[in-house]
Amino acid sequence: MAEIVLDKDELMKNGPAPADDRLNSIDPAAYVQQNESGSFLELAVFGARCAGCIGKIERGVKSLPGVKEARLNLSSGKLHIVWQGDLQPALITEKIAALGYRAVPFDPEAGEREQDQYGRKLLKSMAIAGFALANIMLLSVGVWASGDGEMGTATRGLMHWVSAIIAIPAVAYAGQPFFSSALRALKAGSANMDVPISLAVILAVVFSLFETFNHGPHAYFDAAVMLLFFLLIGRWLDHNLRNRARSAAKDLIALQSISANLLQSDGHVIAVQAKDITPGDRILLMPGDRVPVDSVIVEGRSDMDLSLLNGESAPALKQEGDLLHSGIVNISHKLVVEAKARLQESFVAELARLVEAGQQSKSKFVRLADKAAKLYVPVVHTLAAITFLGWYFILDGGLRIALMNAIAVLIITCPCAMGLATPAVQSVATGRLFKRGILVKSGDALERLAKITMVAFDKTGTLTLGKMRWINENEFTASEKEILAQLARASRHPIAKAILAACGAGPVANNAEEVAGMGIRGVVNGQDVRLGRADFANAENTNISDDYSISWLRIENQKPKALKFEDILRPDVRKVMDNLKRQGLKLMLLSGDREQAVKSVAEKAGIDVCYAGMTPEEKITRIEEASQQGEVVALVGDGLNDTPALAHAHVALSPGSAAEAAQSAADFVFQGQSLWPVSATYQIARQSRGRILENFSFSAFYNFVAAPLAMAGFVTPLIAALAMSGSSLIVILNALRIKSR
Repeated sequence: MAEIVLDKDELMKNGPAPADDRLNSIDPAAYVQQNESGSFLELAVFGARCAGCIGKIERGVKSLPGVKEARLNLSSGKLHIVWQGDLQPALITEKIAALGYRAVPFDPEAGEREQDQYGRKLLKSMAIAGFALANIMLLSVGVWASGDGEMGTATRGLMHWVSAIIAIPAVAYAGQPFFSSALRALKAGSANMDVPISLAVILAVVFSLFETFNHGPHAYFDAAVMLLFFLLIGRWLDHNLRNRARSAAKDLIALQSISANLLQSDGHVIAVQAKDITPGDRILLMPGDRVPVDSVIVEGRSDMDLSLLNGESAPALKQEGDLLHSGIVNISHKLVVEAKARLQESFVAELARLVEAGQQSKSKFVRLADKAAKLYVPVVHTLAAITFLGWYFILDGGLRIALMNAIAVLIITCPCAMGLATPAVQSVATGRLFKRGILVKSGDALERLAKITMVAFDKTGTLTLGKMRWINENEFTASEKEILAQLARASRHPIAKAILAACGAGPVANNAEEVAGMGIRGVVNGQDVRLGRADFANAENTNISDDYSISWLRIENQKPKALKFEDILRPDVRKVMDNLKRQGLKLMLLSGDREQAVKSVAEKAGIDVCYAGMTPEEKITRIEEASQQGEVVALVGDGLNDTPALAHAHVALSPGSAAEAAQSAADFVFQGQSLWPVSATYQIARQSRGRILENFSFSAFYNFVAAPLAMAGFVTPLIAALAMSGSSLIVILNALRIKSR
């Protein structure tokens, strides 16, 4: 296995590379695992850039005998394959290599390194192309300015040779992202957008060398380098946006990468990795520990943070016999639990699988640029071929004229404007949003958001701030508040934090003791005092609205008094909901909280449709049901329990206070206590889609006018390059029209 890793790392040193014989020597058999569905394998695939790549790879792998499932996640590059029978794993990597891509056993860190290397490669290529272009243009200006006959043949030839010395190594280096991609496509028996780009650049350089050798009046090294420079700008912008899309599954898996306190039969406790726990092992959970695997309590009782399950900040009492899912946190007391499942079969692992399935469905979204690319390649090849054949055989222009006009067609129709149409708009839009505290994490997120018809919201931490507020503080005297504060200082419970937010710092009650799931008791000023549940405080009348969270204070033999708490709504919730409705969007509330609390928040926010007591799987089901009814759903959520649903929604938004895994699953992350960024992001998304469509329309019109002129021989390769760069500038200027209201 060590040799495989070394081979893999060596292969990844220079970013995406064409398949070769060394690739096929990597046999992933050592990484194959078994489950009830059969054999399965996870590979990292490099070189996939779009939805078309995904479809080609998945169809190719599924064509192998026995393969039941093949899913490629574009953001993480992970290909999950399931098969039955005696299929040799090496055949899978060989098949992927034959399709023009590279596959190695999946390693998230290696994949991130490769993406970083590819981004740096694009940036270096762009810098070299820009530097070379600037210098070649200085020489070209001298040739242009001299006019016919004003510059001697020897001087002009020297200018062309110096241009060649600059251009050839620059093109050889800066063109690698296009040349390697085109070569992989041709080896696989297909053509992509990089094929005509590479052809245009290479022909322009070869033709210019031919003219230089023969003392011709014109060379077009500047056109070739200019073409690469503008295309690399678009390619780098696109890569930069795609690279922001991180895998939320990775953050969920990090929750499993923890140690646990294994309780041995002789009473000793040793630290072990969560992956080494087997069913039947006993684990000691201290306050603050996260449950490593699905377990059952065998000793003790304690308050547990179940926000991973239901998104709610209020703890729940768990005692002997209760099931604890992996990922939840022990808050107050020591517990002994017995493992009931292995790490890979526990709750957090299942959440990670749900997230990856959701990201897979998102990655199949076909962007406008991908759709345009499918039309571009065959059309451009056909026009260039017609031009060459027409001038060579019909118009009898000779090889030089026919080739020059064909090159002009390839250059003038090169997809700089098309390639920049989406990235330029996305870059401007993301800049506008960033100034408003909104981070765009996914390259196609704005396109997806512009299409939504419904917005679903989580409650706690999304519509609310996820903080408890003591709302009847004025019903308590100063001495009662001091007693409450001294008791609250002995606890980390959210209700205790809400009391302290109102009362501030000070001493702790004497003999203070927190009773798991019940409350806190202690002595203040010689009096026995209690704060907690109604039965703990001996409260008789507990008929209080379910709109609030209730706690009770009892001082000695005095009548208990109720403390009322509620989660704080974000300040502009109603205004935002009304604005979204005015824009024609439907609203829905999905929460794991109790029904009365959910209805109360929905009413205050102005949301007509709400669902309570929902698990992560039920949230996914509700979103899928809405999708089946024709709705395009955006989800706004913040909790770990929202992460799978965020991944399954058509587009996802998350506040900056959200759990890290939720932010990773989201396409947009917004800062601050306001909910207005949700409305602002939707408005800019609609503007962005309009600008993208305008750019594509302009690109189509430009090609409709420019291509016939080039085919008719009215355009030289240099003029074609200038026209192409001019169209790119128009696209960029149009993108700058996006306004942030």
